[in-house]
Amino acid sequence: MGCTGCSVCSSNGSAKGCGSNNGCASGGCNRLNTFDWLSSMDINDTDPFEIVEVSFKNGARKGFFKNPPFTRAYTGDMVVVETGNGLDVGRISLSGELVRLQMRKKGAREDEVLHGIIRPANERDLERLAEARELELPTMVRARVIARTLGLDMKIGDVEYQGDKRKATFYYTADGRVDFRELIRHYAKEFRVKIEMRQIGARQESARIGGLGSCGRELCCSTWLTDFRSVTTAAARYQNLAINQSKLSGMCGRLKCCLNYELDTYLDALEHFPKNADKLQTEAGDAILLKTDIFKRQMFYAYERDNGRGKIFTLDPLQARQILDMNKRGEKPADLMSLAIKVETVEKDVDYEDVTGAVELPEEERRRKKRKKKSKGKDKKAFSNTPRSGGEGSAPKPARKPGENQPKAEGKGPGQEQGPAREGGRRRNNRNRKKRK
Repeated sequence: MGCTGCSVCSSNGSAKGCGSNNGCASGGCNRLNTFDWLSSMDINDTDPFEIVEVSFKNGARKGFFKNPPFTRAYTGDMVVVETGNGLDVGRISLSGELVRLQMRKKGAREDEVLHGIIRPANERDLERLAEARELELPTMVRARVIARTLGLDMKIGDVEYQGDKRKATFYYTADGRVDFRELIRHYAKEFRVKIEMRQIGARQESARIGGLGSCGRELCCSTWLTDFRSVTTAAARYQNLAINQSKLSGMCGRLKCCLNYELDTYLDALEHFPKNADKLQTEAGDAILLKTDIFKRQMFYAYERDNGRGKIFTLDPLQARQILDMNKRGEKPADLMSLAIKVETVEKDVDYEDVTGAVELPEEERRRKKRKKKSKGKDKKAFSNTPRSGGEGSAPKPARKPGENQPKAEGKGPGQEQGPAREGGRRRNNRNRKKRK
């Protein structure tokens, strides 16, 4: 069943939008969950490890505790543990040799573990834990109001009550140092519990709150990522990504952690490309590097004199290195046409290639451009035929039919003609046009 302490569960214990019907088979209801595969195997441990890993608030916080033999607590059991300020309730997430490996990974020593498990949790302990979890949201809202009233430049990101409701930890983010001595006095008077203020970063705040990333999956920091490495814009440049702050930033407002996932692969691939190959000198002119396709191992060049409106020449990294060596010796190749793998147009990347190496637009593309030109010509004619005078309410004059009688002119002046004469002139003009055709 879905745990009542989970942030993605409703107050009655049912998971919101869980595709596993509260079976927790997907692992999405638990933050930073681990799978203890040794606990499901019927193997007797000859050298048992007495320290276990306990998860609080469904993975939001974890700790190592001693597990005495008399408790008979195993992986997945809810237990009451001893803390420095009372009792807390959590779930055993790892036990046995996997805990030893986890402690080695996090740099924890066995002699540093002072507290232990007291007993398995009973129904009353679970009820008090559920009551504590229900108090967290209203407490956080009230805490934000008090901090804003005092004018402190800080943000309360999350509140966590201890299992016995004697202590509350307030997680906040701030840009600088905050003097919250007056704030603690107001919190103690308002909530009547022991107050602990803990400052966290923007990444830790998003990990505790959770959410969905631009990839459509849950945030890595709230599901499995525990160590936060620094991410710089150099990682985006190595991967040929546009430096767009809105697209490269995550839910926390910092650069996405996933920019570091494939960085090593890109760095290994870049070793096959020559350095300082931004400009190649040829007898036809200097060629400038436009872009680099790392995994296809292709480099795209264009002549500097074309100002980006000429043809693009695709070279292999080995060919570009050979041209650089020639330039260092004072030699220049004739042009890039003879060395290029294929030539592309700047307007559109096309894979069609003829014998000479020049690429032409496909038939469908040419037809589309012709249709576009014709539509533009029609729009111009329609615009020229619209009446330019007569005001907004004036209606256009109706066009006369070919056989309709023309109105007779009252006087025959130098600029006026009779209707039949005009009609005859039109007929003669039509005959002349037919002869020309």
